[in-house]
Amino acid sequence: MLRPLRFTANACCLEFEMADKIRLRVVTPSRMLLDEDVDEVTAPGELGEFGVPPNHIAFLTTLVPGELSYKQGSSKKTLAVGGGYAEVLDNVMTVLAPAAEFADEIDSARAQRAKERAEKLMAELDRGEKDWEMAEAALKRAIVRLQVASREARR
Repeated sequence: MLRPLRFTANACCLEFEMADKIRLRVVTPSRMLLDEDVDEVTAPGELGEFGVPPNHIAFLTTLVPGELSYKQGSSKKTLAVGGGYAEVLDNVMTVLAPAAEFADEIDSARAQRAKERAEKLMAELDRGEKDWEMAEAALKRAIVRLQVASREARR
């Protein structure tokens, strides 16, 4: 958030202090997963991955299932999000997601079973069927959950 530092007699000389952190809030229907000041956020947008540093312009976008990561100092943390929306306003990024979880919360065996069920269903259906799209979305969510869990296990 920009904060006035000093007002001068000439309005053109108004100076502002730039924030060095951005507030990240990740909210699901069941809980507030995260509410912290961070150095930078990277999120999976509908049009591709995007980054949000402190003092970013305001915007609203849709998210796709993917990895949301953020930096705090030299530490980088990642969580799986199941789509949703992201809003950046006044140096606060709010993520509203139908599901989101940190790597240590992911049940890899359950995610693997969900992946296998979705793949099996997709193999049995035609691409144009409504259930095929739902199975594809479930497959994407399961793959993201497995990627986030395995990446954390390698650290």
